[in-house]
Amino acid sequence: MKKKFAIPTLNEQITPHFGHCEKFAIVDVEDNKVVNQEFITPPVHQPGVYPKFLADHGVHIIIAGGIGQRAQDLFAQNNIEVWMGVQGGTPTELVEHYLENQLQTGQNLCDH
Repeated sequence: MKKKFAIPTLNEQITPHFGHCEKFAIVDVEDNKVVNQEFITPPVHQPGVYPKFLADHGVHIIIAGGIGQRAQDLFAQNNIEVWMGVQGGTPTELVEHYLENQLQTGQNLCDH
């Protein structure tokens, strides 16, 4: 299985505010193992920009704290899974938790 994950970060940790992240961690997985991680700077945030940006980077799965409904809808249109309500952790840790079916999700931390 090859999958590409995106996690919104601030100081290389997941941030609860998807649309206000400093960078996205892009984590590549092959055969259920993390094989690469890079941090990319997103374009200026405007509604609808990040879903296209991440789809263009080949992302399959988003792990986020909070994410607006419009972004969720746009990701769904691009067949990108969204896991939200995640609090704390490095991108690699979070992807490893996902791969082990132990990713703790909860309430969407975004209210818009």
